[in-house]
Amino acid sequence: MSKAIDELKHDHDAILSSLSILDAMVGRLGKANAPSAEDLRSYLGFLKEFADKCHHGKEEGILFPALTEAGMPAGGGPVSVMLSEHADGRALIKEMEGALSGTVNARAFGNAARRYADLLRAHISKENNVLFPAAERMLASPELEEIHGKFQQHEETVIGHGRHEQLHALLKELKQKYL
Repeated sequence: MSKAIDELKHDHDAILSSLSILDAMVGRLGKANAPSAEDLRSYLGFLKEFADKCHHGKEEGILFPALTEAGMPAGGGPVSVMLSEHADGRALIKEMEGALSGTVNARAFGNAARRYADLLRAHISKENNVLFPAAERMLASPELEEIHGKFQQHEETVIGHGRHEQLHALLKELKQKYL
């Protein structure tokens, strides 16, 4: 497996782990040990910065264009499905944020969170089992190395030096608290 695809799969592992945290947080909504609004907002910050800005940014700005350039259809194929699901995920994050404005609306947050977790689990499965193997078949080893270098640049310029590690630390803190 190439370093580029390995990095994306490593991101997926972190996102899947975060979804377990989300499940636990949702399970506590409305109970005495309910997550604080601050923890819910921190969690959404993780999703927005790590899952969307960092991970989806690498896919949308680097991998997907390379795949379409290599001949994968831009419309009606796997890339358009992934882009549509990224947009759906962003909309669900906005719903969760809306449920946290003012007084926490536990029902609205929980409903959006469950749909988001279901969407992301299915989405990650498609990428890991269909899109990423296709990428490794379609892109030559030097191209994949170049993509990996661009991923590193993306993290430095888009989220900043050391931020990846800070986001993983936040995930670890939330995991200790809720799992």
